Formats: sequence, structure tokens, C-alpha cells
Amino acid sequence: MRILIVEDDRDLALAMSEYLELHRIECDFAYNGTSAINLALQGGYDSLILDNMLPRVTGIEVCRQLRAEGVDTPILMLTACDTDADQLEGFGAGLDDYVTKPCAMPLLLARLKALYRRQHPERDCLQIADLTIYPREHRASRGGYPLKLAPTSWRILLLLARRSPAVVSKAEIAQHVWPDDEVEEGTLNVHLHQLRKIVDKPFERPLIQTHVGVGLALTAEAP
Repeated sequence: MRILIVEDDRDLALAMSEYLELHRIECDFAYNGTSAINLALQGGYDSLILDNMLPRVTGIEVCRQLRAEGVDTPILMLTACDTDADQLEGFGAGLDDYVTKPCAMPLLLARLKALYRRQHPERDCLQIADLTIYPREHRASRGGYPLKLAPTSWRILLLLARRSPAVVSKAEIAQHVWPDDEVEEGTLNVHLHQLRKIVDKPFERPLIQTHVGVGLALTAEAP
């Protein structure tokens, strides 16, 4: 997950990023409203954490301008403005969540994950070439043959399928599968090897593509 933290209190922004990065959430920073708008318009963020009392442009106005530009990135406002009127104005401007300071870091993380799930809803069936995945039923098949996947292999495959044909970094895979643990790359590589043996080895065309130095993608297209 990649987020933009918009907060003019640099110590607070750093504290948030240090906690979130422990859970493998990549953080960028903007310290005023103008920079926030410019960065958010470039895209690539899964969520924004947005303060309201910002230099140059308020957080509410940042949200209003982004929505006017068609940016639908989930926005969580984290602010000391705690009245009902403040919250109503924020939601009216297009906010997805509103949290008042101070906020416990685990709660902030949970809310970010909830926004991510909302933005990436479950589908009944995922189809990549001759690979069919049924997320709700926890089963997959390729070419009509059922695949016997261990729990870790299943989680990796499902992540790659949901992001297909995009490339997913190994860091993101590790964060998704082991959100509370530090995992060595060698351990991840073992699980990827096992996944390839099941998904690709018995078939003529590999679907798990390695993009050297970037990550992996589940796609029928050549890297």
C-alpha cells in the first residue's frame, strides 16, 4: 500500500510514517495544501491522510479540489477539528473517513486497511488466461484442473490476481501475507517457487512473470 501523508507538523508526519512503514506501507509527504494537490493529481496512492489546518490551502479545500478534478483516491482526514459541523463539511467535500486527533496508531492503520478493502471489492471470479480463481470459495483451477494450494500460496496468488496485470513488488507481497512479521527474502522466494510449481510448471505457458528489480505480475503477456 502506498499513501500520501499531508501534515504540516513534520514530527507527527514522521511518527505516523515510522509506524505505518513497520507494516510495509510506503509513505510520501506533503506539508502544505498546494503540494498535496499536486502530488495527489499525479496518482499512484491508495489513500491520503489529510490534516485540515494546512498552510496555503486547507485540507477541506484540498479534498474539494481533488474531487472536482475526478480524483477518487480514498481520503482520511486526521485533524483536531472535532465539531459535528467540521465533520459534516468534510464529508460534504468528499472525505471517506474523518478521525480526530489524537488517534492511536493501530486504529489509524485499521482505518487505512478498511479504506483499501473498500476500494478493492471482492469479485465472484477472477480470470487470467486459463486460470480461474474463486475468492469467496477459496479455490482455483487452471485449464479445468483444480489447483491444490497451501494457505500462503493462496494468499500470494489472490493478491497477484487482484492486481493483474500490474506488477506487485516483493515488499508488497510480504506485507500482504505477513503483515505483522519481518520476512526474509529467501523465505518469500521459497513460497514463490512453490506457487510456480503448482500454477505454472504443469502447463505450457507460464503466467507468473518476473520483472527483474520491480516485482511479479500474474499475466499471460510476456514481461
